[in-house]
Amino acid sequence: RPFLQLFRLWKTTMKYTAAALSLLFASATAFAPASQVSRSVATSGVWGVQSAPVVTTALSMAKQVPHGGTLVDLMLKTDEEKEAAIAKCTQTLQLTPRQLCDVELITNGGFSPLEGFMDEATYKHVVENMELPNGLIFGLPVVFDTDDEDLQPGMTVLLKDGDRDIAVMEFTDKYTPDKPLECLKCYGTSQIEHPGSLMVATERGKYYMGGKLTGLNKPIRDFECATPEEVRAGLPDDKHVVAFQCRNPVHRAHYELFTRALDAEEVGEGGIVLVHPTCGPTQADDIPGAVRYKTYEVLKEETKDPRVNWAYLPYSMHMAGPREAIQHMMIRKNFGCTHFIIGRDMAGSKSSVTGDDFYGAYEAQDIARANAERLGVTPVPSLNLVYTEEEGYVTADVAEEKGLSLKKLSGTKFRQMLRAGEDIPEWFAFKSVVQVLRENA
Repeated sequence: RPFLQLFRLWKTTMKYTAAALSLLFASATAFAPASQVSRSVATSGVWGVQSAPVVTTALSMAKQVPHGGTLVDLMLKTDEEKEAAIAKCTQTLQLTPRQLCDVELITNGGFSPLEGFMDEATYKHVVENMELPNGLIFGLPVVFDTDDEDLQPGMTVLLKDGDRDIAVMEFTDKYTPDKPLECLKCYGTSQIEHPGSLMVATERGKYYMGGKLTGLNKPIRDFECATPEEVRAGLPDDKHVVAFQCRNPVHRAHYELFTRALDAEEVGEGGIVLVHPTCGPTQADDIPGAVRYKTYEVLKEETKDPRVNWAYLPYSMHMAGPREAIQHMMIRKNFGCTHFIIGRDMAGSKSSVTGDDFYGAYEAQDIARANAERLGVTPVPSLNLVYTEEEGYVTADVAEEKGLSLKKLSGTKFRQMLRAGEDIPEWFAFKSVVQVLRENA
């Protein structure tokens, strides 16, 4: 098969070969259905002490409850506390970009109720059941990977980003993950044609380690990522908050989509949008996070819409389709959102060999609706908008019913025009966004 040829390119690298072999020969279909049973089990560990899952069905006129009931905050506040925590460390580790995002979201509460990286029991339960051992729904495992044979349970290490002290981690266990099963359950396939499976096979280390985190300092980034507590402080207590997730620059159709979502029947009067792009690692061919951030900032200034709030999320994409939709809804719940816009083929990906989609267009919407009550977040399906010469942006159904003339511009053609310095039609993209993309090409 064609992807075996791709695999052979890594044959010279022992780590890549071993990882890819284990993934390639696993079965390549099916998601594990999430258990529909909520268990009232109080359990302690890297995801804290939690009772039965909090299910919020009446979200109107109330700020969102954090996932699990309490917003985690693991950040130390004083220099004395930080110095004492660092003094306990026996080793220093540099974080990868993906690990850095995960550490930040654990310590600031974005991954509430987690208080550290998942131990083996929690990892297995999330992989198999899409929930924590206490029954609380959780989309994807959050793991600390390593190839270091010397790291052992019981050790306390200092996690750094360059020269900056980020967190202290107390290792509780070390285990060899079942990577083929992880990919099969979480991504729906274990083939390395999928970017998530490829990441697990070739980027992640041989071992995973569980352990509790203590936060020291936020990473210094080109873009400021507000914490859940900070974002919540700027949101109204008495209105619905609709989250819009993206990993690409926002163009006209996106803007129309998330502003019109406020008119959806699921959203109460006076609701606002939180545009919350992910600015961490994504697919190899995506626009870098720092550049995406610049496009968002100029668009925020150009539009100045009081109904639209902006914040940035230090999250690394898995391109896991349906299960990543659950992860995104859970995270935005912790940031105070009551609703979440689910687009077509959200967090979807294509085979690097055949170009075929790994997920159906509406799989993410289906799993979001099926688990909305357990999550306590209301999904808002995105409108299928098209641009017409006569009426501007309308839904595809309206355009067909009225026989309107459509105008189209593919993403590929847009990138070609951008590189060639050609004029980009304003119905497709904002001038300010185009300028940033050209300046950073």
